[in-house]
Amino acid sequence: MLWWGLTKRCPRCGAGHLFHRWFTIVARCPRCHLHFEREQGYWAGALAINIGVTSAVFVLAFAVALAITIPEIPVLPILAVLVPLMIVVPIVDYPFSKTLWMAVDRAILQHLDPNERLDQRH
Repeated sequence: MLWWGLTKRCPRCGAGHLFHRWFTIVARCPRCHLHFEREQGYWAGALAINIGVTSAVFVLAFAVALAITIPEIPVLPILAVLVPLMIVVPIVDYPFSKTLWMAVDRAILQHLDPNERLDQRH
């Protein structure tokens, strides 16, 4: 299920084609009709995943840049790489963070909510 989330697929049935465009997700799965936005604020988890991935990429790139350039650290060239990276990574990660969040929700959080109807595997 988490692999389906990483590959932009429905967490219930594994169907693809969940996005009209890069930033526009369909309301329901075209195959199993799972409604994606269960409640207002549902995508806050996807936002957290996107921020986490972006932060991890920043820390890794910054650590590599420091390790390569110590003792004379070229601040402007490092910033010239890191700033565009921090603009591009969240954009590239956007649809993956949404489908990964849906997979986490279906795999883990759904079982914690006593009012939630569990998915039946097809």
